Amino acid sequence: QVQMVESGGGAVQAGGSLRLSCTASGLTFDDYNMGWLRQAPGKEREVVSCIGWGGQYGRPPYYADSVQGRFTISRDNSQKTLYLQMDNLKPEDSAVYYCVADCALISPAPARTFGGGQGTQVTDSS
Repeated sequence: QVQMVESGGGAVQAGGSLRLSCTASGLTFDDYNMGWLRQAPGKEREVVSCIGWGGQYGRPPYYADSVQGRFTISRDNSQKTLYLQMDNLKPEDSAVYYCVADCALISPAPARTFGGGQGTQVTDSS
């Protein structure tokens, strides 16, 4: 059974930073592209970033235009852990963030991914 456990969210003022983490089990972690998907109230789900199975040694990660230059995705295959460093946060980044597997590195579609645990909430406290 695939299980993702996300953590690291919280309330942060605009311009602040957070680092999200996700520990995965029940899948061969380094066989999959891994990514972060977010869901905000009243908005469609969005894959904000996706990293290939090879991590920094593989193809360049995908970033949504809305987070390009502010978010950095990384992974540690030995620990089956995915990270998302979020800097210069904006109010529109408020959402529940989920860790997903099998995202595409070009125009990833949320429906083509799987996984996602309870998520971790990121909230603007400005």
